[in-house]
Amino acid sequence: MILDHSIIQPERLSPDLEVAREVLNTEAAGLLSLAAGLGEGFSRAIERLASASGRVVVSGMGKSGHVGRKIAATLASTGTPALFVHPAEASHGDLGMIVAGDALLALSNSGETAELADLVAHSRRFALPLVAITAQPDSALARSADVALILPRAAEACPMGLAPTTSTTMQVALGDAIAVALLTRRGFTAADFRQFHPGGRLGARLRRVRDVMHAGEALPLASPETTMATALVRMTEKRFGCLGIVGSDGVLRGIITDGDLRRSMGPDLLARAAGDVMTLAPRTIGPDALAVEALHAMNAHERPVTTLFVVDAGGRPLGILHVHDLLRAGLV
Repeated sequence: MILDHSIIQPERLSPDLEVAREVLNTEAAGLLSLAAGLGEGFSRAIERLASASGRVVVSGMGKSGHVGRKIAATLASTGTPALFVHPAEASHGDLGMIVAGDALLALSNSGETAELADLVAHSRRFALPLVAITAQPDSALARSADVALILPRAAEACPMGLAPTTSTTMQVALGDAIAVALLTRRGFTAADFRQFHPGGRLGARLRRVRDVMHAGEALPLASPETTMATALVRMTEKRFGCLGIVGSDGVLRGIITDGDLRRSMGPDLLARAAGDVMTLAPRTIGPDALAVEALHAMNAHERPVTTLFVVDAGGRPLGILHVHDLLRAGLV
């Protein structure tokens, strides 16, 4: 069969799709230019912000203000105390919210935003660290700042070159870079992150196994010498569909599941010892592991399991976790 490549037409994009791709490519180019241009100024800015004993106060007007609110929220949720102060409101009393120990992060693409003047003056009057994000290195804001992070020259994605698009995308990305650099410097962990995100799916993923496991009398346990007649009664009572087998030292030696029962089915099953039927080295998890790690452990092998025993460092059972517990916690 011979193909006539001359009749193969190139991909035809709708006008809307062409615009969308052009916008994303333009903004991506701006981000690449921003990344390439970062240098020691960024390190100095992080030093200034990290050294603040108080909060990082973020401010900006218009679109820069919207970006500033997002940056302040990201900082606060990742371990850097922060708040957003509207520059116009600052001139009418909110300057009192900015106190000794705070640092100021001011955003203005032009660097000449009049509403920022009182904030800048306040920071200079009380010797508060001032970091600026602007596209104009010779602007009033850049000259007043302790450190000015200069956005590279990049075309706005708007066809008229007027609507803040690429410039605000770079501001957002630079704010993310600042937040992540600060959290890395602080040694911010997933456990810390959970304290600021207790709700929703994210909060569930950051819960610890000990928070959702069953413990105490709920544990389905038996010794290796237990007869299967007794073991079956105990499995039924505890309703986890399994039974943990522990040695005289209290260490988990194995597990009996419905699958083990089917494989061992025979006329002498009820008279056999649990230790002869159990599966050795069952999957376990520690109490301080994240709940999402437990979900991964349940599904990490060719044969997924629905329960995990929670054990201490010595292998002694502390609790048991069922996939339904993860479902109730909002993880699945």
